[in-house]
Amino acid sequence: MAGKYYDQIVEYILGNQEKFYRLAYSYIKNPDGAMDAVQNAICRALEKYRTLRDIKAVKTWFYRILVNECLMYLRKHDKEIPVDSDSWEGWNSGIYIESAFEPGEEIWKKLDLLNQEVRTVIILYYFEELTLKEIAQVTQTNLNTVKSRLYGGLRKLKGIIKEDSD
Repeated sequence: MAGKYYDQIVEYILGNQEKFYRLAYSYIKNPDGAMDAVQNAICRALEKYRTLRDIKAVKTWFYRILVNECLMYLRKHDKEIPVDSDSWEGWNSGIYIESAFEPGEEIWKKLDLLNQEVRTVIILYYFEELTLKEIAQVTQTNLNTVKSRLYGGLRKLKGIIKEDSD
């Protein structure tokens, strides 16, 4: 049974690499750092595949690993990487982005103004299309906390956008 899980995990990872890179990049803002985080998450998942109890939970299980790897990368490098126009060139080139998803630089700059917990919920909900229940599992938080972060974050984001447009 465990060997079957391994093959399904590999299949899931191979089918969603671009999504994983996009999520890592949204945290790290550095192409090389994002690739490192994704690579480390994949290695960790393949090493720990026996800890997965139900293959139906592979999505939330892997996203939790990836988010933790991104946070670990940021702690290890102990700094935020500034976002400048040069760092967005790879993002906008289409190399790592699904064709249906090409957010503008401005929305990412506005998201960066939110605290990390709120930003994580918004990114997982709108860009990675996870359900609120899945986000609660990934972030290991209460479902009501996830809801309040999402709706509170959207109110803050709306205020930021409105403030910039005035």
